[in-house]
Amino acid sequence: MRLSALFTAIVLLTSPAFAGETPWQDVAPGVKLRLISSGHIKADGTTLVGLEIDMPETSKTYWRVPGDTGLPTVLDFAASTGVLSHKIVWPYPTRQETEDYLDYVYLGPTVLPIEVTVAPGRPYAEIDAMLGVCSDICLPAQAHFSLALSDAEPDRPNGLRIKQALAMAPIAWEQDPQPIGSVDVIADDAMLAVHVSDPDLDPTSLIASMPEGEPVFGTPQKSPEPNLVLIPILGKGDDAIDLKNQDVQLTFLTGMGAFEVTRTVTAPAAE
Repeated sequence: MRLSALFTAIVLLTSPAFAGETPWQDVAPGVKLRLISSGHIKADGTTLVGLEIDMPETSKTYWRVPGDTGLPTVLDFAASTGVLSHKIVWPYPTRQETEDYLDYVYLGPTVLPIEVTVAPGRPYAEIDAMLGVCSDICLPAQAHFSLALSDAEPDRPNGLRIKQALAMAPIAWEQDPQPIGSVDVIADDAMLAVHVSDPDLDPTSLIASMPEGEPVFGTPQKSPEPNLVLIPILGKGDDAIDLKNQDVQLTFLTGMGAFEVTRTVTAPAAE
């Protein structure tokens, strides 16, 4: 009986992952990471996992556009079996601005949902993760996770927690009328002029970003002109001029949740 109990304890301690989740890994003082999984693969070959970050409310990690000082999150699935592709589905972040920097962050306990496309069979994730974690100091936190992506029974609690985080991610606004009209670049003032037509859109929630993450855009400002929001361009040199005819993504909040649209930057008619 004692040998049986000892054997069970050894198995539990040496197992690389439990059903639907990996063991916690300490990566910084007061900060630990683990991977959680829904354990369910849909008919289209996709499944959901989540990078869970347990950290104090005073600690932070970064959005897909980290900002001035943040470190990007990098997930390497190269050693996985049966994984065809993956993408992080980023929840709407918090804008953190001081006199010295502007970053887009997540504070306190956080789950980053990850949509994974897999091949038929028994897919298995081997993930090297690196992300920035900051409190008093900033560290590049690193961890390795091993987890089966398909369970005999779906992990409903972890699946629900991933979906709760997924519900905070912006979705594309596809219906008419559109909440945002044209976006102009005012090069002389280093500003984006965003024409807003939806009264339910919170103008202070607007986040402008480029696909490559540069330049960084500042906090929205009210304009004397009705239905116009000005967003500072924080890049240097000719960044403002170079934005003409480029696509900018605008992320924002309404009473219905977080949304995003993409607009091609134009110049005002007066220029």
